[in-house]
Amino acid sequence: MTRRRLRPDEEDLWRKVTETTQRLRSERQRATGLLPSRKPPRPPEPDQRSLERFELGERRKDETIRHDLMPSIRDHVASAPLNMDKKTFGKLRRGKVMPEGKLDLHGMTLDQAHPALIRFILKAQADGKRLVLVVTGKGKHRDDGGPIPTRLGVLRHNVPQWLAQPPLSQAVLQISEAHLKHGGGGAYYVYLRRRR
Repeated sequence: MTRRRLRPDEEDLWRKVTETTQRLRSERQRATGLLPSRKPPRPPEPDQRSLERFELGERRKDETIRHDLMPSIRDHVASAPLNMDKKTFGKLRRGKVMPEGKLDLHGMTLDQAHPALIRFILKAQADGKRLVLVVTGKGKHRDDGGPIPTRLGVLRHNVPQWLAQPPLSQAVLQISEAHLKHGGGGAYYVYLRRRR
């Protein structure tokens, strides 16, 4: 690319700009250390917690801050809006209602579990069942200590998402974590809509 020559009006403008600017520090000033001295930065204001009295032998008060960007699956399922009868939901949470069907996904891969869940839920709805139990298991601890943590229980995290997506979303009315006698954190109650 060839440079074009400046027009006379551009040269005049450039001269005016260079007259009003100040020269940056030269390399010689940097090398000899003749730069103007800067004031040292002010120390940060002490935090109120650091001013608390500390006795020898006393343990530090642990105020760890957790940075979990995604809520736990238990919190996510529990915070879902209530779509069913409040009284029945209360019985369900206390384990007073018996599931009419059960699907155990232990030992299945994601590719095996997803179609099995779809078949089971749609068949249960077609048979007129209202409450079914889906057992996922709590999962095995497989965190290898890498920079990206892995969640505990792949099926446990994916089943609520699958139930909220088509074709199962039209059949599912409510999802809730199962009572301890039905599997606790490793199982879900799935309350189905009536077939019309």
